[in-house]
Order: sequence, then structure tokens, then C-alpha cells
Amino acid sequence: MATLVLDNGAYTAKTGYSHQDVRVIPNCQFRSKTLRLKTFTANQLDEIKDPSGLFYILPFQKGYLVNWDVQRKVWDHLFGKEMMKVEFPDTSVIISEPLFNFSSIQESMNEILFEEYQFQSVLRINAGSLSAHHYFQTNPLELCCLVVDSGYSFTHITPYCRGTKMKEGICRINVGGKLLTNHLKEIISYRQLHVMDETHVINQVKEDVCYVSQDFYQDMATAQLKGEGNTLMRDYVLPDFSTIRKGFCKTPEDMLFSGKYKTGEQILRLTNERFAVPETLFHPSDIGIQEMGLPEAVVRSISTMPEEMQPHFYKNVVLSGGSCLFPGFRERLQRDVRALAPAEFPVSVLLPPNPVSYAWEGGKLLADNPDYDEMVVTREEYQENGHFICEEKFDV
Repeated sequence: MATLVLDNGAYTAKTGYSHQDVRVIPNCQFRSKTLRLKTFTANQLDEIKDPSGLFYILPFQKGYLVNWDVQRKVWDHLFGKEMMKVEFPDTSVIISEPLFNFSSIQESMNEILFEEYQFQSVLRINAGSLSAHHYFQTNPLELCCLVVDSGYSFTHITPYCRGTKMKEGICRINVGGKLLTNHLKEIISYRQLHVMDETHVINQVKEDVCYVSQDFYQDMATAQLKGEGNTLMRDYVLPDFSTIRKGFCKTPEDMLFSGKYKTGEQILRLTNERFAVPETLFHPSDIGIQEMGLPEAVVRSISTMPEEMQPHFYKNVVLSGGSCLFPGFRERLQRDVRALAPAEFPVSVLLPPNPVSYAWEGGKLLADNPDYDEMVVTREEYQENGHFICEEKFDV
């Protein structure tokens, strides 16, 4: 029987059969200003010639799946002939859901997967648990790990011991990729150009030019310098969707010879925004969110664990999720946790080659687990026992 792995994130869905490679597609629908009446779903985004002023219709709000109409349309597109060609009665699905998901959402998901799509069997699981499974499979000698999953809506820090989630140690910070993009939109709109409607473009700017500072005050001082002394300033050429399809960053050499700039290029000049926006993950109070930052949350999570296990967690901190892709993220987190952790414990923060699909790859490994059939709920079991059997079997 085929096993479909679907890491159903709030921003992207990572999907693929367990014997194939992953495909990452936007988990939402779009409407464009120019084609107001037409709705595009998931990877149909590539068909939009002018994605300026793109209007996102998201199935997730504040990290929880609330718009089932949009989610169904994305899944229909995903499971349909053009993409996965899913044969539902012969397919098992591993699907991710957020920590502390509401039981009403879980029940709706059970109904849709079993009754509408009629999958043969289902396993609902957290993305963090899939990441932990991936880590334990590739590091069989390790007993503990701490998964830092920094996604679109929030960042979760979850300790695992021998594959079991330690619920008392879970911490959540309400900062994720969406908040960072919105913050960058506000800064640019206040300082330079009104971009509040340009979520798609500014998200691209964030991914291309932002980084995590290793010395915030030093970088702030550099960003205030004039002329060549300001090594942090970057000029970003915005797309016009006729000659420039995708925005790009000017090289420092181009910026020295401003004669190289073409007429008609719309430029965003970015200085301290480049590192001040990702800094929110480390100091949410900078923008008025009264929560601890990531390093404090990691130390707080580990401090709730039994004392003899704590050194194992400090040396196995695993990063996953798209917000971990900022240059300097791993180094800064390692340095800050090292400063807060007890001196006798070694600290090691690990960034996988692709943190976005790390949880999905964990699902792929889980599908080959000899105990996999014991973990799932089959359609027959669901028809016989209803939601009760899912609550009993799924540790979410």
C-alpha cells in the first residue's frame, strides 16, 4: 500500500509519496489584482503573470486550520490527476497538525480524510514529532533531542526522549515567518514606499536580504554610517513583472558605481531592517510582544526536564521550519544558549541541510517503520469506533 506524507504547514504544504521526493507548494489560494475574478490554488501561483498586490486566502489563522473550504480546494488540487494522482482506498496518509490542536479541528480532519477522501488509513502527528523521528533515525545513539520548529505562525520548542514527547517542557513563542514579513512591510511602508498590499513581494525581500545579527549593537552602529563605511546597506530592485520577473539584490560593487543603475528600476534601500526584523525571534519585546526570546525559551524548556537528562538536550538542539533559514540563525542561537546554559554542559545546535522539509523526511522514514501499522487508524476502525479511536491512538 502506498503511503502519502503530507506536512500540512500554515504557509507551505510539503507533500510526496514515501518512495518519492518532496514537493513544496503554497498551502493557500490567491487572487490577483489584475485577474480579480479568478482564484488560483497552491502551485498555480506560477501562472499569475503579475503577482503584485496578490491577495492570499489562507486556510490557517493564528496557526490553526479554520478555513476548511480553502483547505479542501488545496487538497483537491494536491491529490488530483495533475499532481499526486492519489488512489484513496489503497493509500495511507501521514498528516501533520500543530501542537495543542483543538479537538473540533481534529474531528473535522478525521471526517474529511476518512469520509470524504476515504483514505485506507490515517496517522495524525505533530511536525516536531516527525523531525524528532528523523533525528533519532539518523543518530541512533542519541536518547534525547530538543526540536526548535520555527514556522509561519509561531515557534515551538519541544523536548523528546526516546521518541516520546515531553509535554511539560513545550514552550511556544508567538513569532513566526508571517509576523516577520508583516513587520518588514510596516517598516518599509513607514520609511520609503507603501507596500502593505505586497505580501508576496516583501516576503521575497525578507528571504533574500534579511539575516540574524551576531552583534546587534555593532551592526546598528555600522548601519548608521554614511558612504562606504556602511557595509550593511543593500539596494533591492523590486520586480515590475514585465522585464523583471523576480526582485534581486544589487551587489556592493554595483552600489559603489551608481551609474550602473538602469532608469525605471524601483529600488528599496535596506539597512538596519535586514537584521532588526529577524531579531524579533530573539527579542520579541523589541516590538511589544511580552514574551521571552528563543534562547531563553530553549533554556526554560530544558530546565523543566530531569537533571540527569539536561546535558543530552543541550547537545542535541535540532532546528526545523522555514524561519531557521536566515543566515546566522544557528550560530546566534548556539552562542546565546551557550551564554545561558550551565558552564559544564556542552551546547550543540544542528541545522539540517533543508529545515523546511526536515519534518516531511521524518514522515518518509516513519512510513518504513516496522510498527507503522500499529500507529495508524484504519478506515474500518474509524467506522466502528468514530473519533474515539483517533484520540486514543494519536499522541498530539
